[in-house]
Amino acid sequence: MELHWPLIIFTTLIAWSAGLFATQCIFALKGGAKKAQKPAWIVAAILLVVGGIAVFFHLGNAGRIFNGFGHLSSGITQELIFMVVLAVVAVIYLVLMLRSEDRASVPAWIAIVGIIASAALVFIMAHSYLMAARPAWNSFLWVLYVLGNACAFGPATLAALMAAKGDDMSGVGIVVLVGTLVALVTAVAYAIFVQTSGGNFAEIGNYMFDSAFPNREIPNAAAALSGVAGLLWGGAVAVGAVVPAVLAFVAKGKTDKSWLMWGCIIAALVLIGAICMRLVFFKMGLGVFMFF
Repeated sequence: MELHWPLIIFTTLIAWSAGLFATQCIFALKGGAKKAQKPAWIVAAILLVVGGIAVFFHLGNAGRIFNGFGHLSSGITQELIFMVVLAVVAVIYLVLMLRSEDRASVPAWIAIVGIIASAALVFIMAHSYLMAARPAWNSFLWVLYVLGNACAFGPATLAALMAAKGDDMSGVGIVVLVGTLVALVTAVAYAIFVQTSGGNFAEIGNYMFDSAFPNREIPNAAAALSGVAGLLWGGAVAVGAVVPAVLAFVAKGKTDKSWLMWGCIIAALVLIGAICMRLVFFKMGLGVFMFF
């Protein structure tokens, strides 16, 4: 299957945005990260907007995306609804934060709602890709993997922002470590599924042409799946999950501004891994319509 860069950017940035907002909500519950609350909100908002814009470029005619909004069962519609919900929650969060005495605190209820809305958006976004017609996609492990992305992106990014703003860094290392460990477990689990799903395309016949595109050659399964292992295990798992978890373990006890470096490096590695996994995701996204 061809690579869909708008969707790669969309799913990556939305997971990053939701993860960051959820993490700042978690710290807000215990009165932490006060100096980084506004910068974190701004970064999360930018990621949400850019990710939302990117998805419109998925179609040759972006206007056609609106045709799907009339159907609640459509993944596009569900993603839009939950993006709007998160945006509304984030705006309420900002208003309450700016109205507080220290202009950095929020009531516990909005922080809890923010965590739930963030997780729900990532869940719905990832779930919309599950389809039996594409065996390598059709696993709940993909949903958990994208949630794992958010768990790693959020704490690492907030840690860097907190260090940059001079916040109290106590306990930050544990949060980053837990987030990267969740990302590691989900990455390995989904990687194993993807690796085994390649067997679905082995030694089976295929139709001579795609009935929807009779002039287009049917993709060769063996060729399409070649080179996947390096991206999957080297890029997505080793670089994007194992190394961030190791770095988080090394830095977990630090409470100084060095987290600006550690947070940026971990977030960058998670980004590389997330993109590699999505490259594999689309490369493995062969449909079963061509086989019999």
